[in-house]
Amino acid sequence: MAWVLLRSGPENGVDRPIDANVTRQRNRKRATIAGLTVAGLSMAFVWGPSLLRPSLRRSAIRTAVVDEGPVEATIGAAGTVLPEVEKVLSSPADARVLRVLKRAGTPVKAGDAIVALDLSEQVLEGERLDQSLALKLNKQSQKKLELEAKLIALKSQTEIEGLQLQSLREQLARTRALRAEGLVAEETLKQAELAEAQATVELRKLQEERDNAERSTRLEVDELGLEMATVRKERAQAAHQLDLATAKADRDGVVTWTVTEEGAAVRKGDVIARVADLSSYRVDATVSDVYAQRLSLGLPVYVRVGDETLPGTLANVVPTVQNGVITVSVALQDKTSPLLRPHLRVDVLVIVDRKERALRLKRGPFLNGEGPQSVFVVRGNRAVRTAAEIGIVGFDRCEVSRGLRAGDEVVISDMRDYAYAAQLTLR
Repeated sequence: MAWVLLRSGPENGVDRPIDANVTRQRNRKRATIAGLTVAGLSMAFVWGPSLLRPSLRRSAIRTAVVDEGPVEATIGAAGTVLPEVEKVLSSPADARVLRVLKRAGTPVKAGDAIVALDLSEQVLEGERLDQSLALKLNKQSQKKLELEAKLIALKSQTEIEGLQLQSLREQLARTRALRAEGLVAEETLKQAELAEAQATVELRKLQEERDNAERSTRLEVDELGLEMATVRKERAQAAHQLDLATAKADRDGVVTWTVTEEGAAVRKGDVIARVADLSSYRVDATVSDVYAQRLSLGLPVYVRVGDETLPGTLANVVPTVQNGVITVSVALQDKTSPLLRPHLRVDVLVIVDRKERALRLKRGPFLNGEGPQSVFVVRGNRAVRTAAEIGIVGFDRCEVSRGLRAGDEVVISDMRDYAYAAQLTLR
């Protein structure tokens, strides 16, 4: 029997024993608490790891299987489909727009007028050149007539002087014969010889004057001919400018742009219209300058138009960098594909590397680029974190250099929320 010390009171000042029922209830309570504690510890030991391990629904993730095959490393770019040939029509002179005959988007045939310009000043200039040409032609004719008249006069003088010289030579011969017979004085013979010599000099002088006059006049005529040729070229240019007063399409195509305001002033060389040949296309794309060293002419290219892919090659790389991007041009194998439309936005993939056979995995949000990274591999109802190394990265697949095997099922969803979990429970 248990005893308990009771406080002495005015009516009972001695200790009394505890009732047996109270004691049994107290012991039963203590045993129940102890049993529950042991059971809780046992359950924590058995189920604790699974309760502490993160879990997620299998339907909430995407997975892909590692396989073998070719892998291509690509550089992505934003591209625009453009006509391969686009004719630029510019103003032939300072002018004013009279009428816009064809608006952007209008189909045209070769020879169709697109924009009419006011070239009244050029018309006046053409008339002035016509007058100048006529004056020079008249002057040239006058020079020719003057030359003919002068040559005729000199020819007559030369003939007369020749006859005089012939007469003096005959007289000199007679004087010499008479002097030989002693019939004339020596002084008479000398005078005859002097007269013949003077006539010879005069005749030679006239011949030289005639030759000089002919050469001088011909030079003047030739100079006028050159001036006339220059005026003719200027006149032909003025006529060509007048012909261009109405900008015309030189081929079948579509007007892609024109000046919009009738009456607007344009300067010589300003673009007034563009005509595109829509029978063939190219693609211009912009690439980040980070990849400048990896770009070279001739690289294979894929152009994605919706769900379709068109192959091509890198045909041009603009050497200058603007706003951190480089402009490239793609020559398509099928330039006339019905998928192509002017100014259509497309995705361009430049292939800079290729491996014919490698372990590969479908791309997904899990990918952090090339190099080492951790991925989750599905093992039964668990996703186990595994170290792997990613090689070249393509548009839809990437190379697995290390850490995974063919047939491994890998989570390709974004797993950043589980960055510190060693494994996940799939349910």
